[in-house]
Amino acid sequence: MPALLLAPAIGLGTALALVAAPAHGAAAWESCEQWGNWETGGYIVYNNIWGEGAGTQCISAESPSDWSVHADHPGTGGIKSYPNAKRVVNTPLSELKSLTSKYAVTVPDSGAYNTSYDIWDTDYDYEIMLWMNQTGPVGPLGQQVGTETLGGHTWDVYKGNNGHNEVFSFLRTSDSRSGEVDILPVLNYVTQQGWWSPSETIGDVQFGYEITSSPGGLDFHTDDFSVSHS
Repeated sequence: MPALLLAPAIGLGTALALVAAPAHGAAAWESCEQWGNWETGGYIVYNNIWGEGAGTQCISAESPSDWSVHADHPGTGGIKSYPNAKRVVNTPLSELKSLTSKYAVTVPDSGAYNTSYDIWDTDYDYEIMLWMNQTGPVGPLGQQVGTETLGGHTWDVYKGNNGHNEVFSFLRTSDSRSGEVDILPVLNYVTQQGWWSPSETIGDVQFGYEITSSPGGLDFHTDDFSVSHS
């Protein structure tokens, strides 16, 4: 489960505070801090190192649609981080007429991670994950409850609970590194299943990399990301 902004530190030593700034050159914003974040243009870019046993991770950004992560997390199990960019929608589901997003990424062929959207209600009781691609030994919470074509993609659908909130995971049946997703039909599907109330308010739409391991250091780059809603 990707942690929320300003969540407390979990299981990390002081090494993160001592990591030097990224060596790849100046950017509009850079951070190696565990919870480093940058608000710009209606989005927030967030380093978000939240899992136990994490290594080091640095993020640099020119904009919410052009940002990179260099992550060096050990080859052990358990999610270490979810660097992401997010747009706060803060609109009742019943009032949403459209909610779409564009994405494009350059990701490594090794390590263990997924490239995913993380969509929350405003109370953080419900989490909807859209896995656009995945590499290595990673998997969703819960049990598969079906396969559905929604929002321009075909997904294997999983339903679970992490002890804090309900998690509905939609795993694309084939990997995609760029495209557009119509998110509203996914939200409507969750409503139609009776998994949440139609009175829920949609809060954050996050997009990034849920990294379990990246030993030796791997690079992830967001080439395009935007969220539109009405």
